[in-house]
Amino acid sequence: MCSRWLISAIAILPLLTAGCDQKASSRQPTPLPPPAAAGVVDSALVPGIAHASVTTDPKADAYYDNADAVVTGKRLFTQYNCSGCHSNGGGGMGPSLMDDEWIYGGRLEQIHQTLVEGRPNGMPAWGSKVPDQQLWQIAAYVRSMSLPATLAAQNGPTPSQTPAPVPRSAASDPGWHPPPGTSNDYTSVTQGPH
Repeated sequence: MCSRWLISAIAILPLLTAGCDQKASSRQPTPLPPPAAAGVVDSALVPGIAHASVTTDPKADAYYDNADAVVTGKRLFTQYNCSGCHSNGGGGMGPSLMDDEWIYGGRLEQIHQTLVEGRPNGMPAWGSKVPDQQLWQIAAYVRSMSLPATLAAQNGPTPSQTPAPVPRSAASDPGWHPPPGTSNDYTSVTQGPH
């Protein structure tokens, strides 16, 4: 019995030591290639607070009176599931985009800024996650939803399916103002007891 065990051990020994003859370098893991872009994607902890709501940006000029930008923005609005919160512009978890209430301003620059930075209470920051040109196109579509020409073109149960280009006159929006019925003008400072 002992001899059978010894013969079995001798027969198995070459199989067990076969892996030991390989060079140590062949057992090292293959290094990963360097990342395409170095750095960290960063976003604000408090969205939309650090900047003024009245902005000007010359990039917006290309998106006024631009039907292609609005149609592309409509497609992107669907692809990025903006309807998940804004329900095709009619409002849901997020505010309606088809009325004339623009909490953070209705100019393309201001809507773009909202998309880039996000806003408190639910609007995520999409800057660095979505290409900037696409954010401008989405801003153009979002602004077009409340235009009389877009609202007049509704011919079915799904709103904002025939968006009109945003006219240059929409840039005359003075910017942010408190929604009707609010008791705080958000510009006055009061001090309580010390």
